[in-house]
Amino acid sequence: MAYKNLKELRTRFNISQVELAQRLGISRPTLIKIEKGEKALTPQQEQICDQIFKFSEHNDSQIRINIPQQKLDKFEQVLLYVLQKVGAKPNVGETVLYKLLYFIDFDYYEKFEQQLMGLTYIKNHFGPTPREFKKVIDDMVTHGKLEAVRSTYFSKDQKKYLPKVNPNLGNFNGNELEMIDSVLERYADKSASQLSDISHRDMPWMAAKMQENIEYELVFYRSEEFSVRDYDAL
Repeated sequence: MAYKNLKELRTRFNISQVELAQRLGISRPTLIKIEKGEKALTPQQEQICDQIFKFSEHNDSQIRINIPQQKLDKFEQVLLYVLQKVGAKPNVGETVLYKLLYFIDFDYYEKFEQQLMGLTYIKNHFGPTPREFKKVIDDMVTHGKLEAVRSTYFSKDQKKYLPKVNPNLGNFNGNELEMIDSVLERYADKSASQLSDISHRDMPWMAAKMQENIEYELVFYRSEEFSVRDYDAL
């Protein structure tokens, strides 16, 4: 939609110029020009605005648990399962793991309105990064569940993790395993840079502020490229 009333909407939803400018990836002076009608939003910026305002409008009435639940025991088992299946691939280093975990968590939330691992993802320049990753990894290495190794991939340093124990498949239901396998099938062969570029097109990442947590609820405003849910069947 065209935003001739951008300032009015921003004020209505109590969003500051600084916050909106950050989410759009522009400077505050540029946003001021847009609000004055001296400059137009790009189609992508209009899409981001559309989702931000829709999210703000409906956020108070949501009954889903949007706050990350941080199921760290489940995270351990998912990580072991992922590494067992694709960890030996030369492209699967730490950065690729970040993106695989993100899509597992956010795709599952979109499709089933429940959290699988419930990790907290931060928006950074390379895509979504789980805040809990280092703490859990360090603990798993200490207890002999993982081995951390250094390698190179296309002449770049890479940190890889190799599972030393098997995942407990009894911790997963059918929907969870199906979603994990689906994400691995779609993304596990892609490089870190490819996955970063892909994640940057996903609405939860696009609408978040840099270095802030990415909202799970924004999966319900995804484009067709990323949506994993058949909304026509509801």
